[in-house]
Amino acid sequence: MSRYQWTAIAICISLNVLDGYDVLAMAFTSTSVSDDWHLSTSALGLLLSAGLLGMAIGSLGLAPLADIVGRRKVILACLTLSSTGMFLSAMTQNATQLGLLRVLTGIGIGGILACSNVIGGELASSRWRGLAVSLNSTGYAVGATVGGIAALLLVDTFGWRSVFVVGGSGTALLIPLLLLRLPESIDFLLVRQPAGALDRINAFANRIGHAPLHELPALTGTDTTKSSVFDTARQLFDRQNRRTTLFVWAAFFFAMFGFYFVTSWTPKLLVEAGMSAKQGITGGMVLNLGGILGTCLLGALAARFRIAKVLVAYFIVSAGLMTIFVPSAAAFTLALAVGFGLGVAVNGCIAGLYAVTTTSYSAPVRATGVGWAIGIGRIGAILSPLVAGALLDADWSPASLYILMAVLFVAAAAAVMAMSATNGATTYGTTAVSSLQADLTRN
Repeated sequence: MSRYQWTAIAICISLNVLDGYDVLAMAFTSTSVSDDWHLSTSALGLLLSAGLLGMAIGSLGLAPLADIVGRRKVILACLTLSSTGMFLSAMTQNATQLGLLRVLTGIGIGGILACSNVIGGELASSRWRGLAVSLNSTGYAVGATVGGIAALLLVDTFGWRSVFVVGGSGTALLIPLLLLRLPESIDFLLVRQPAGALDRINAFANRIGHAPLHELPALTGTDTTKSSVFDTARQLFDRQNRRTTLFVWAAFFFAMFGFYFVTSWTPKLLVEAGMSAKQGITGGMVLNLGGILGTCLLGALAARFRIAKVLVAYFIVSAGLMTIFVPSAAAFTLALAVGFGLGVAVNGCIAGLYAVTTTSYSAPVRATGVGWAIGIGRIGAILSPLVAGALLDADWSPASLYILMAVLFVAAAAAVMAMSATNGATTYGTTAVSSLQADLTRN
């Protein structure tokens, strides 16, 4: 792995920071927004869900384009969309305007997430691919922490609108950085072979210290330069990919349903379990801090062990910690320790799912496969607070809710095991980058 490759992966991590910042910025500014416009609880809930809805739309609708026109082009377009949405959010005059712009911003972020995780893996060598994709997910926890801190520092002094101005500025600053330092995926260039593909591949080869290719390889099988978005989407359900797609969707839906329940409801439910409001907030922040360690640890393990096995272990550990989390609230120190461990585990589950999914599809449909999986997961994230609220209204206890989420994580583990058995050796195999590093001189 060259410095140039690691720099590109660092840019992908920065792109994922936008996800965490955007979600938590809205959560932390929600009280100020509600006070300004005198919003009802239901109206505020719609604002909180609007961004997730946009992310689902972006992942489902824009990811297939990345398999047609390129990962880099889609990321640039989505960065422009997201930064515009954030800047305009700071100028809104009512909840309807803000809600629509939250959807717009979410569409951009959804497209970014699908492409950044894919291109990060495709630019990495075989050995470090799991770490590269897992580190991408670290961006969410970092962004969530930064979003929370920004809200705390900015809202009291400059008002809630300033949080969106800072977010829009940070997003816009990534555009020139991406133009300068993030290359197009070599896998995409070899599969689609757009105009200038050979020159771009050789420019990359030169940056990592290898001799150039003299000609592009002949296209075979599903590799084609002319397939449409609909053709690409249909391939997710062909004979080769159908079972993988269904198991990936199940795992993403269950995992994100449980993940967003844990990250969204933990402060409130800890208070209901007997803690003070301040202790509940502290418990919620500990979850995010654990997430940074969890994603990095998963990446390190993925460099030594098969990623699917590591992910299943993360799901099982998460389920176990969920069952004891609420009972541990009787002792604050114990609850913090369990909460930190839970943050490590559940964030690692999401990072592992990204890594497994990128290794489960071949290059022609990889962005579509990852994007649609994220979209299905976001649907679970949208439903999670609604279902949890309904169950609480039906007199479910906090402990019972966490046990239900533990069951969902076990179901996600089963889906990953079934997917792994279906794939056998992953279809990702050796990436174009790995091939370039191994035998470019022979070509």
